[in-house]
Amino acid sequence: MDFNEILFEMKNRIATLTLNRPEIRNAISSIEIIEEIETACQMVNNDMSVNVLIITAKDPAFSAGGNVKDMAAKKGMFGGTPAQLMENYRKNIQRIPLAVHEVAVPTIAAVNGPAIGAGCDLALMCDMRIASEKAKFGETFLSVGIIPGDGGAYFLPRVVGMARACEMTFTGEVIDAGKASDIGLVNHMVSHDQLMEAAFELAVKIADKPPEALRMAKRLLYSGQSSTLRQLLDQSAACQALCHHTEDHQEALSAMFEKREPAFKGK
Repeated sequence: MDFNEILFEMKNRIATLTLNRPEIRNAISSIEIIEEIETACQMVNNDMSVNVLIITAKDPAFSAGGNVKDMAAKKGMFGGTPAQLMENYRKNIQRIPLAVHEVAVPTIAAVNGPAIGAGCDLALMCDMRIASEKAKFGETFLSVGIIPGDGGAYFLPRVVGMARACEMTFTGEVIDAGKASDIGLVNHMVSHDQLMEAAFELAVKIADKPPEALRMAKRLLYSGQSSTLRQLLDQSAACQALCHHTEDHQEALSAMFEKREPAFKGK
């Protein structure tokens, strides 16, 4: 597929999705960018040769979030009656949290600059975050008289805890990468010119793992957030039984005994 709003490539088990509208600070308002993000996520899910997805953006911003000019003009997805607006959110921007959250492989946000509003939430949708020293994060919806309409109220408390999520949401304060690191919003903060190197270094560590077991491990981590212990143990037992019968499990054991690096095939 030809992409216009994003850049997308898959290489060496690592997929990279890059928001490619720097002239509008990678704002996420058009149906085109929503569809392209959704399509890229589906391509990752359908390709067992991919083990990691990195989401990043062209400088100078990660994403400015929703297009406030469209909001002011009440056009595009921000136009219509209250009932129509509700459907616009459900049929447009809310497709992104569903697509990104349901990516079957581990996801890393490489945050190169300001991640504001829906841009902040896009970073939160990923499993892990690496921030450039130039990154900033803001759950700024209340500052423009709206609420997090794209799932921020789901993702933010799960990343930083309820008290921190309340503070960020209620104040709309924009925090720098250092503060984001202090409160656990990002896994690592690095210099701007080392951002993608650091993201790929983490991605390679993950990409080297057996594909089927990796996807199951991610599924179990998220299932554990809404399951009872007994439910999760039952699901874990079922997944473990499948893992024991994979060729990759046997390869891992053989490599360990033979003191060599394993060569996983996703079988």
